[in-house]
Amino acid sequence: MNTNIKLLFATGILTLAVGCTDLDVPVASQYTTYPSSEIAIQAKLANIYFKMKDCFGRRYMEAQALSSDEETAVAYNGGWLDAYAYAHPSLHDYTYEDATLDWMNNLGTGTVTANEVINSDADVKYVAPARAMRAFFEFIMMDSWGDAPIIDNTVKGIDIRDRQPRADVARYIEKELLAIIPDLPTDVNGDNYGKPSKYMAEALLAKLYINWPVYTAASVDQYDAATAKNEKLDDCIKICDDIIKSGKFNLGSMAYRFKFGPNNSSLKVEDFIYVMPYDTYTATGMQYGRAHSYKDVKSMNPSYYGMNLSNSGGGYMTVTPEFASLFNLPGDERNNCIIGDTVHVYDPTTLLPTSKVALDQTGKPLVLTKSITLIKQDETLDVGDNLTGWRQGYRPIKFFVTNDDFKNGRNQSNDLPIFRYADILLEKAEAITRGGTATNGETAQSLFNQIRSYVKAPTIDHNPTLQEIYEERGREFFDENWRRNDMIRFGHFEDEYFPHYKGFPGANFDKTRRIFPIHKQDLDVNPRWKQNPGY
Repeated sequence: MNTNIKLLFATGILTLAVGCTDLDVPVASQYTTYPSSEIAIQAKLANIYFKMKDCFGRRYMEAQALSSDEETAVAYNGGWLDAYAYAHPSLHDYTYEDATLDWMNNLGTGTVTANEVINSDADVKYVAPARAMRAFFEFIMMDSWGDAPIIDNTVKGIDIRDRQPRADVARYIEKELLAIIPDLPTDVNGDNYGKPSKYMAEALLAKLYINWPVYTAASVDQYDAATAKNEKLDDCIKICDDIIKSGKFNLGSMAYRFKFGPNNSSLKVEDFIYVMPYDTYTATGMQYGRAHSYKDVKSMNPSYYGMNLSNSGGGYMTVTPEFASLFNLPGDERNNCIIGDTVHVYDPTTLLPTSKVALDQTGKPLVLTKSITLIKQDETLDVGDNLTGWRQGYRPIKFFVTNDDFKNGRNQSNDLPIFRYADILLEKAEAITRGGTATNGETAQSLFNQIRSYVKAPTIDHNPTLQEIYEERGREFFDENWRRNDMIRFGHFEDEYFPHYKGFPGANFDKTRRIFPIHKQDLDVNPRWKQNPGY
């Protein structure tokens, strides 16, 4: 991890964070005179920049991936059932007490903390990034829960304690981003790594625009992917063009797998527009391996990660058979990010499989089945706590694990990309395919083929269909927390994609499930709020 980021984390711990998402906080209680020392300013900003660190590293990931077609929960004779915290998202049967949904608190406190900077007399070079983060937090709240509070006391005619209509929140975010983009830094490396930049704000705006008809629909269940019209397609293309023409980013020459590997911050990945930095000792919270690794990986000698591991895997998330089938393009480097069938030991330096077959605790080859067989057809999603159960489902290794990570509570040092240049290219391709105006000699086909070429997958000889773009986004952004967002926009969120869940008494693929329920702890501290429809 970048040394300056480590300093920000260390100093951020010293500041006083807001304790809950109670939004009924008098403005007078916030800073009116901003701390003048550089270290105090950076400490306060660190509390904003990294507010979602723990959530992105585990709980946010669980909510996004398990509610999509990427992954499904499994339990082992009741082990990892955890009050259905993982089964509920898989079945779209969320409750307002699920542990995977308890992170709105972080968004609320992050926004209130940002306001302490924004409402002070601090220099614009500090205020603009704080506003960018506030807009980012508002975006996640709106995307996840629909109606959301606009926690900005300069907006006329609202009470910051109330949730505002989703469409109004979308328009507010757009206005904020357009206002601050000229004041944000254009440096994306060095001291600004992991912090808001002009291009982070633009990438967020492009994401807002490509989802515009989703967010501005009359209600969450009224969006229809087949008939929706997007008035912001050309705006999306314009923003994408600004990022492309900046020359700051490219798909890079390194192999796809290295972008997400251990200590990827040291590689200066040109594809990364905005990341959440992690370090196994100084910036903990990244625990993808905890959820994804084979349950008995500790007993393997060596594990399929090419080394012995000090802790077991949780193994409560496996790739769905349908999603695993996307990784079928000849020569595609992304195929190495999922393991299945007979598993080989990977080289932890090259991050590629060797000829050595991984052995389970009995000394036999580890064979993971693409299909997932439940021991009983109910909402426990139980596969049994034995070798047969542990082998159910392919496993992701995109965010590769090292033993150094597993020694320290399974906290990894893989920085997590939130916005990537590859996303900008595919968003522009999608906007053109949906009817936007092509620019700069680029077509949907040429943009799409840039992605295919850099991962050494077959290129196409035609303009891609929306279905092809949807599938390509699945391959490219697997495990990066965008699949649920994509599924809703492309009209696939109610597909009942995983066959095991059809007919389950607890499964609920109603359109109201496109947003999550407000968690109990947030309703308790915000009594003016009402639960989302359908819950």
